[in-house]
Amino acid sequence: MRVLVTGGSGRLGRSVVAVLAERGHDVTSVDIAPGPQIPGVRGVVADLLDERARAGVFADARPEGVVHLAGIAVPFARPDLETLDVNTRLAWAVLTDAVACGARAAVAASSPTVFGYNTPSWRPRYLPLDEEHPVAPWHAYGLSKLIIEETVRAVARTSGDCVLSVVRPGYVIAPEEWAGAPTQQGHTVAERLADPELAAGSLFNYIDARDAAELFALVVEHPERVANGQVLHAVAEDPLAARPLDELLPRFHPTTAEAAGALADGRAAFSSEAARRALGWRPRRTWRSELRQNAQGGISGADS
Repeated sequence: MRVLVTGGSGRLGRSVVAVLAERGHDVTSVDIAPGPQIPGVRGVVADLLDERARAGVFADARPEGVVHLAGIAVPFARPDLETLDVNTRLAWAVLTDAVACGARAAVAASSPTVFGYNTPSWRPRYLPLDEEHPVAPWHAYGLSKLIIEETVRAVARTSGDCVLSVVRPGYVIAPEEWAGAPTQQGHTVAERLADPELAAGSLFNYIDARDAAELFALVVEHPERVANGQVLHAVAEDPLAARPLDELLPRFHPTTAEAAGALADGRAAFSSEAARRALGWRPRRTWRSELRQNAQGGISGADS
């Protein structure tokens, strides 16, 4: 299958293009910055908000599947209006072009931040959070991701044979970060485990980039198994924490106390059960299996 990946040079994108190529697809990766050379992947540098450049990318790639990851990837990384403008315009442009070019599947990346946690008044109706739980973003990044989800649903209403869907990856950890490279917040995975406050802001969620990449691949490979406009979580089944979340969540998010008891068995705050039911996907990598020995300093006394 010919697959076009936007944002293929990013933390998640590098794994997505590599996994798709390993699975035998003809992959084109497009980004505003060049990425590493990956066998079987054709890299293109282009600004997809430039209509002429975008038209050229789609004409050359002739994609049968599109994975849309491009955009401002971190909350507060840019001014709010820029985040809203770039992320929402990119989604509309890429997804409508995917339909127009005859792709049979297109999937866009969203984020768990659409739920709106990290405000004093946020109170989950239940835990773990699934795709049916109400969303209530409070910052521009989370709002831009919710608009992307609505864009998928809007385009899906007239998409013909093209199935559009959404994946919400958790806090992405790239392969090199297990070996001690800094995560997107600047500290290491080991530091995130040793100091629960660092991971509390994301409700202790995480996902290995390769596991998330496998879900994106399954979505474009099997659109017949996904409902048009469907949202799927891609989050590890365990939390990025040395202690269970029924202890940790009420400490950092007091309004979760009522619901947190459901996580006493070691489960994460997010459920990815819908992806398992639809596509047979389950994350295979955990921090316990992936964290390198030379990156484990400080974990044994975590939260002591």
